[in-house]
Amino acid sequence: MARLRRRACVALFLFTLFIFGTLMALRTLKPSDGFSDLAPGLELLPILGGRMDRRSVTRASASPDQAHPPGSKAMLSNFSPEGTIFYDVHIFYYTWYGSPHVDGKYIHWDHILVPHWDPKIASSYPRGKHMPPEDIGSSYYPELNPYSSRDPDVLESHMEQIGASAAGVLVLAWYPPGLGDENGEPTEDMVPAVLDAAYRHNLKVAFHIQPYRGRNDQTVHDNIKYIIDRYGEHGAMFRFTTSTGKSLPLFYIYDSYLTPPEAWSELLTPTGSHSIRSSAYDSIFIALIVEERHKHDILAGGFDGMYSYFASNGFSFGSSHQNWKAVKAFCDGNNLLFIPSVGPGYIDTSIRPWNNHNTRNRVNGRYYETALQAALNVRPEIVTITSFNEWHEGTQIERAVPKKTVTRVYLDYQPHGPDHYLELTRRWAEQFNKEKQQWLI
Repeated sequence: MARLRRRACVALFLFTLFIFGTLMALRTLKPSDGFSDLAPGLELLPILGGRMDRRSVTRASASPDQAHPPGSKAMLSNFSPEGTIFYDVHIFYYTWYGSPHVDGKYIHWDHILVPHWDPKIASSYPRGKHMPPEDIGSSYYPELNPYSSRDPDVLESHMEQIGASAAGVLVLAWYPPGLGDENGEPTEDMVPAVLDAAYRHNLKVAFHIQPYRGRNDQTVHDNIKYIIDRYGEHGAMFRFTTSTGKSLPLFYIYDSYLTPPEAWSELLTPTGSHSIRSSAYDSIFIALIVEERHKHDILAGGFDGMYSYFASNGFSFGSSHQNWKAVKAFCDGNNLLFIPSVGPGYIDTSIRPWNNHNTRNRVNGRYYETALQAALNVRPEIVTITSFNEWHEGTQIERAVPKKTVTRVYLDYQPHGPDHYLELTRRWAEQFNKEKQQWLI
């Protein structure tokens, strides 16, 4: 009888473990149709319908004859020290991290615990900030430890890892000189080092214009002029080739909905009061689609395309895989690029402890592969990866390692190794380009 009871207990335990694993996997892959998870204010985003003539844009490329840093040698167009790379796979990259060894203090790894906007809910969660190096603002722990983005060895490692992933373009989060995000410090002075490091690995760099106080169509005009004047001739500057043969810089505009489409049109349409079109600063501009109505705003504002950014399937209309086919059809009908963004998972409870409902478990890579397949299904021109190293939101594919402290047990990539998501990215980048060749037949 005792042996039977032991067998029954073991069977019950295994069955319970199976049910729990199944429920977690279903929770991860099921998108939410609602929009209640967004921060307050998004329901007030401006809406404006409209239709206007658009320039036709086509394949992503990097011109082989682009200028390169003085004294350096030009490299082959799509090979890096890590192997073949693809300039139609873009990956979001952040340089806002600091450490005492380089910066005299930790920056961003000591991120605050962001309070919920509802005081009643906020009162139920802890406040304060993280205390590196044992306690960092991430649910995962980097193989390079809580590093400084200014460390040349770190930068070199990052370029090597991005090259290993086969992503050819890093999309650099950018603030104007003297400005930074609310939890960090200015980083614009790091751009030359990023460009030079990217160039050494035959990677390209696109700019991800971040929101900052006072940002509007006129200040973005100034930003674009600054970036192109300062970095436009660098060999690592990514350029997109249009159907008319123009080779133009490409800019992602994060939270573009914060500026009304009427204002954007003054910058981005040929008849705008300070239009950038057909000037030395003409570029490809990609706006963020969050709500469904934003696709009309993006068109009316004069943008060349839209991207979804968020790695949490179901978090927003734009980030929901089930909506990508309709978004792609809208873009195709209006000569716009649709650039879906895919990520390996999402967990930001280390900095937003109240946001567990938006967590998307990695399921050992299956969540990532599901997102990548959804992106390929709509036959996009470019795919973006969210992200290389946004550790706060747990979307990173940078190498992570197991870590346990007295107070915390960090998530990791086991049973796979630290390179697991780099390897998955390469596999899918190769598949993306293989399928693209078939689409063009």
